[in-house]
Amino acid sequence: MRRFATLALAALLTVAYAGERAHAQYGGGGGPMGGHAGGPGGDDDQDSADAAKKKKRDEEWNQPSAPLPALRNAGPCPYVKVLYDAARYHEFNGGQETSSAVAYTGEIQGITAACEYKDDQPIKVQMKVLFTLGKGPQAAGDSKTYRYWVAVTDRNREVLDKKYFDLPVKFGGKERVDMTDELDGIVIPRASATTSGSNFEVLVGFDVTPEMAEFNRAGKRFRANAGAATTKQ
Repeated sequence: MRRFATLALAALLTVAYAGERAHAQYGGGGGPMGGHAGGPGGDDDQDSADAAKKKKRDEEWNQPSAPLPALRNAGPCPYVKVLYDAARYHEFNGGQETSSAVAYTGEIQGITAACEYKDDQPIKVQMKVLFTLGKGPQAAGDSKTYRYWVAVTDRNREVLDKKYFDLPVKFGGKERVDMTDELDGIVIPRASATTSGSNFEVLVGFDVTPEMAEFNRAGKRFRANAGAATTKQ
């Protein structure tokens, strides 16, 4: 979790630095450049003084000891998204698609992702995947190990790699729980230093059966606390 906070902090520092520099160069209310001061010398003397102060500030900001923070990446990150056919998990008993027959359900609610690469190094991707998981009236117990996968593709053309992950869940007597799984070991090799992260996609989905995939494609769904839900066509 800390690495995501660190990335956010770096971005905030960049914005704050840029804003402070712009304020120093172009002036703000209450400062010497906010208006003309009266006194001997008139406007010409005041303009000369302002120009000298501006030049001094520019020289101070442009010193090598105070560089702008360097970009972490050589280009954009890969596209990250949930595959629609595998975005939800519905397990029924008896082959009936009714609320009373639901054993377990699951839904991928969202993904947060970040990446890092430079020169000709591979792309390192960190992800947080948010799940909502449910237990229905036909559940065999108070725990369930779901399985999901993460695949790297060449922008909708070819699967380059695919890995499976187990997600053990304890409901603790509840019908629904939310869980976040964090992954930081996704590495995508690059052919050369000019290969951008935008050439790749990272897809996420549940390990579903063909029947589950068809259920999702048809737009059917149950709420995660499926025992009290009805189907939606």
